[in-house]
Amino acid sequence: MAGKEARRPHGARLPTIRDVAAEAGVSIATVSRVYSGDRPVMPATRERVEAAARKLDFTMNAHARALKGAADGPIAVLIGDIMGASFAALARGAEREAAQRGRLCVVGTTDADPAREEAQVRLMREHRAVAVILVGGAWDLAAYREQMDSYERLLATVGSRLVLCGRPSLAGHAPDALVLNYQNEQGAFDATTALLDRDHRRILALPGAVGHSTAATRLAGYRRAHAERGVAIDESLIAASEFTRDAGRAATERALDEGAEFTAVFAGSDATASGVLAALHSRGIAVPEDVSVIGFDDVPAALDMQPPLSSVAVPYEEMGRLAVSLALEHQAGPPPEPTVLPTTLVLRGSTATAQR
Repeated sequence: MAGKEARRPHGARLPTIRDVAAEAGVSIATVSRVYSGDRPVMPATRERVEAAARKLDFTMNAHARALKGAADGPIAVLIGDIMGASFAALARGAEREAAQRGRLCVVGTTDADPAREEAQVRLMREHRAVAVILVGGAWDLAAYREQMDSYERLLATVGSRLVLCGRPSLAGHAPDALVLNYQNEQGAFDATTALLDRDHRRILALPGAVGHSTAATRLAGYRRAHAERGVAIDESLIAASEFTRDAGRAATERALDEGAEFTAVFAGSDATASGVLAALHSRGIAVPEDVSVIGFDDVPAALDMQPPLSSVAVPYEEMGRLAVSLALEHQAGPPPEPTVLPTTLVLRGSTATAQR
């Protein structure tokens, strides 16, 4: 029957890469490029090769590829918390891109623990992962950069590539790592500017935990917006808060209990913002009539908050897709310049002009 894959008789000779090349009408080198994924191949050519492989029931010998020095294992995505909507979106994008390219994608969680992260990286090296994609911010930048140097050397021994998504600047370390980022500081700047432009002059900032790179960058955007608008910052309105609902609620309640006066809140994550909304509602403070709120990440749940949450949208799923794409297209050689994806401010019902 046309299109049906071949069934190899028991004991029959296994098809070789040479057989696939002959069936597809291409060179052996072209078949090798299709399976190695380290060089671009025209889509029509790839389809011919894959159709020939299916017809012949051919599977590329993993050991043969390993002898060439190329990693032949899965693509690994290591994230801090699989329950986080933003991390989950990135992992989904990576998995879908890997599947489209005929690759296995595995997702591991590190619980933001450096020791657990290192153990996972070493495990992926043992499995000869094509690439190890690390996601999220860091705490001790000096230690972080030294650790990235170590990971890069470790993975290079099996031909695997280190990919960093949304991570701090390497400042010259791990020079062969592939780097993707998003406009973190600009997103915070845009959110704060939107509030300032709506006559808010006392904006409570909950950018994240002290010492965390992502939080520090978002705080920098908050500060730059005030500086460019010529509005002085009351430092007492900047409070540390983990990227969780409970932390956001606690920080907001603490500010209210201490008598802080503010007409808006910039939250470092949508999870934080959900806690802010809960705290305000519990005190009878109307949003946005009394206090406006803007979050960060624009997770799907933002639409279901009451009122719908304004937020800075980050293209996490696209970042996951690009991470896999870059890893497969740059398995060797110097890395391209870092890729920076744009963020977009999405204004919804939680934001309004300050009441005079």
